[in-house]
Amino acid sequence: MSNLQLGLAILGGLVLAAVVAYNAWVTRQSAPRTARERQVEAAEPEAPVAATDADDRIEPVLGDMPAATKPEAEPTLGAMVSAPEKRPGLDALIDVIAPLALEAEVSGDAVLAALPATRRVGSKPFAVEGQNETTGDWEAPRAGQRYRALQAGVQLANRSGALNDIEFSEYVVKTQAFADAIGAAPDFPDMRAEVSRARELDAFASGHDAQLGFTLRARRAAWSPGYVAQHAAKLGFVAGALPGRMVLPGSEAGQAPILSLAFDPQAAMADDPEQSALRELALSLEVTHVPRSEQPFVQMRQVAQALAEAMDGVITDDAGQPLSRDVMDQIGADLESLYDALDARDLSAGSAQARRLFS
Repeated sequence: MSNLQLGLAILGGLVLAAVVAYNAWVTRQSAPRTARERQVEAAEPEAPVAATDADDRIEPVLGDMPAATKPEAEPTLGAMVSAPEKRPGLDALIDVIAPLALEAEVSGDAVLAALPATRRVGSKPFAVEGQNETTGDWEAPRAGQRYRALQAGVQLANRSGALNDIEFSEYVVKTQAFADAIGAAPDFPDMRAEVSRARELDAFASGHDAQLGFTLRARRAAWSPGYVAQHAAKLGFVAGALPGRMVLPGSEAGQAPILSLAFDPQAAMADDPEQSALRELALSLEVTHVPRSEQPFVQMRQVAQALAEAMDGVITDDAGQPLSRDVMDQIGADLESLYDALDARDLSAGSAQARRLFS
């Protein structure tokens, strides 16, 4: 073999090796970032992420978050949130309520046995309560208790709309059947007045319902579910009851989550989730379900910016348009007006009444 041929063979081998190395690099760059990668990165200082516009950056101040949102340990994706909260009782502000006169005290066992099979009237929740003989408090019927008074109610409005004539009639029929079973006499309010009240409440609710959402999109490499969970857990998120959902718990037990972080549930349930590629996450806030005192929108901005910086992402709206600082400031100002209107109506955000009405 001549020197020329030998040189060409060596050159060809080097070119082939370079092509193979480049393809391997491209494959690695396009693969989703995993939790294992994060553990390696934690040992080294993270390189700063270049911002697209320094004026539009929202600096996270995670030290100002409530202590309850900072986890002591990172949860697994299969972990469950705290036990379901107790259902709030009937309230004249948002319910039609009919007193049920009793000739004598009745046992909780008898009340439970006579309750209708379903707790719905059309699209509205239906409930029966008893006045506890000992405490005098209204409560859901319990076995072993005795009640000196009962009442049955149906919700005036929810996100399905206002209580209508047909639903009111169904409520009357269901309540009368229950009353007959326990020997009680119901006293129903006027249907026209209650349906009118339902429409007015529904009109208010429709004009003051707010659900906010940010989308976090990957700039370059995609993320694995484990990689997302690892970063979210550092900000206080825990796994929700559904695959692909994490929540930021409130500062008090039984309170609705402050924020939720969601991604493709099929990616979370994949045989090997670490090989699933996520290119966007949805961060959402149910404004009417979270107390104003939690400063939920402030926390939402901080969390979004922290995740974007840590995972090399960009914060956008549903249409993919980046959200500037000015836009977020305007949203925050609008929310303050919304909170004031809810407070004035005795339907403060995060209250039991507001959470029932806006559901």
